[in-house]
Amino acid sequence: LCPCLVYGAYIFLPFDAPLLPTVSARLVYTLRCAAFATFPVVLGMIVSGISRLCSSALEPFGELHREVEIHRTYVSQSIHLFILYFFNMAVLATYLPQELLKLIPLLTGLFAISRLIFWMSYAIGRSFRAFGFSMTFLPLLAMLLWNLYGMFVLEPENLLS
Repeated sequence: LCPCLVYGAYIFLPFDAPLLPTVSARLVYTLRCAAFATFPVVLGMIVSGISRLCSSALEPFGELHREVEIHRTYVSQSIHLFILYFFNMAVLATYLPQELLKLIPLLTGLFAISRLIFWMSYAIGRSFRAFGFSMTFLPLLAMLLWNLYGMFVLEPENLLS
């Protein structure tokens, strides 16, 4: 489903990436796009804090209620996945040709939407969370494989430079 969503958005959304001839300009563009990917994480932190305040636990370090535990787990996993996403996206931006730089905001949107889907499905039940997690993890895996391919096959002479 993820390749179909990204391809459809790439073809049908009417925007293009700005001209980014240098690596530093591409990294700044990636950093700006990654700021939007923090939205689900920050929203999760806010909801987690509110649910922690509204829980009826008398002991602050006692056992957490299910709804508090759901939000805490979501925030923790989202932070870990965001770090992986950001570093993969930064490396990907250096290898993509100019005409494919439109993928960076599209993959950012896919990351944010898939984290929100994971959060909602995780709140419904633990057995439903696989769809949202796979929409987050499989594009990360594809980016990692492309980055490794780019480093070791396409440009092995620039691996450490």
